[in-house]
Amino acid sequence: MTCPLILPYMEKVLRYVPILLLTLLLYIFLRRRNRRDPSKRHNKLPPGSMGWPYVGETLQLYSQDPNVFFATKQRRYGEIFKTHILGCRCVMLASPEAARFVLVTRAHLFKPTYPKSKENLIGPSALFFHQGAYHVRLRKLVQGFMSPESVRNLVTDIEAIAVSALDSWAGGQVINTYQEMKKFSFEVGILAIFGHLEAGYREELRKNYAIVERGYNSFPTKIPGTPYKKALQARKRLSEILSKIIRERKEKRSTGKELLGCLLNSKDDKGEILTEEQIADNLIGVLFAAQDTTASVITWILKYLHDYPKLLEAVKAEQKAIYWSNEEGNHPLTWTQTRQMPITYGVVLESLRMASIISFTFREAVADVEYKGYLIPKGWKVLPLFRNIHHNPDFFSNPQKFDPSRFETAPKPYTFMPFGSGVHACPGNELAKLEMLVMTHHLVTKIRWEVVGSQSGIQYSPFPVPLHGLPARFWRESSD
Repeated sequence: MTCPLILPYMEKVLRYVPILLLTLLLYIFLRRRNRRDPSKRHNKLPPGSMGWPYVGETLQLYSQDPNVFFATKQRRYGEIFKTHILGCRCVMLASPEAARFVLVTRAHLFKPTYPKSKENLIGPSALFFHQGAYHVRLRKLVQGFMSPESVRNLVTDIEAIAVSALDSWAGGQVINTYQEMKKFSFEVGILAIFGHLEAGYREELRKNYAIVERGYNSFPTKIPGTPYKKALQARKRLSEILSKIIRERKEKRSTGKELLGCLLNSKDDKGEILTEEQIADNLIGVLFAAQDTTASVITWILKYLHDYPKLLEAVKAEQKAIYWSNEEGNHPLTWTQTRQMPITYGVVLESLRMASIISFTFREAVADVEYKGYLIPKGWKVLPLFRNIHHNPDFFSNPQKFDPSRFETAPKPYTFMPFGSGVHACPGNELAKLEMLVMTHHLVTKIRWEVVGSQSGIQYSPFPVPLHGLPARFWRESSD
């Protein structure tokens, strides 16, 4: 029963219910219209699922092998599909034509994009965060320094670093191959950037860079004691160390032919030089790009050679011939010799294809873009899926088989992109391949090894590497 005293008030309220409902419906309509997908106004979005609100399909991506996630999506929806991962609405592209569209022919419509937290750790002035005139200038400098004509002068020094690394492993103790290869690649990166750097500076850079690296893929919170907060503090120390090195080089006027010298000597069309902050950000960016990816591939090369004994014997025969021609290694490797390793080079290329260390790259649409009748809305992330292309049987027969001979014939354009493509392709690919060839030469001519424990499985850290970093024992090869 309703109290009689309340009835008059209820009648007044009820009179406003239609108005309130109408207002509520209008609000919902306007809100939806404002948030409505651009596909409602233009073409349709690609097929696919977006998962849960906000979380999207991030849990599905990281609860399994990421490669399985992307391959399953491609089988279900085709070579262009949408998803929602890492808080971003994304369009995935798994065809050579689409990769070319995004990275080359319409590259101006898709800017490189990284989370702000990662930009803060590398440095916002690093070349791979930019488009336009600044990017063109920096890329020209870095690419010029990393060209074959420049890299060829590093062969002897890279060889010395490789020999020193192998000497430290060859006692039969179990080592984490990936971690040791990271040390090797870091030293090569320091060499390329600074030349022969003082040991104290080199150690300080190594120590602080390791802290930055640990925080790079951690949750970006600035709470004291967290990996990300420690990484920010270490990044500040890196800037201070680099400033000291830069000032010393300027005072001594010792700006050599290494990357730091190239950046210090650079002037734009107006005669402007790069600031210390710009130089520091780009040095750290190059070091970041040079270490983990190269170390991952070399670890896979070692794993594949271990798994395919006949292939290992063929590589050994090729490298032994060079070894004997250098009087049992008494003469250093030459650039020309590294260009005359067809079997080994095939192993390098097939390792790059099979492992696909860079599984995809992030871009962001700067405008609404139409591709094959589908809309890629402005602000959406766009991911060319290199691994899906590298493992497509239409381009590489029996793609799960490790077969270096497939590269005796050049692959079709845009079907093999281990270093990306277009204006943002990795400018250091010649240096990376040289590291792989030099290390492989000394591994197979001087060392024997065995993998310890599980010989299968992949971990992501964040790049794919053999399980547990491929624990292995190394010994010196007995003289033939």
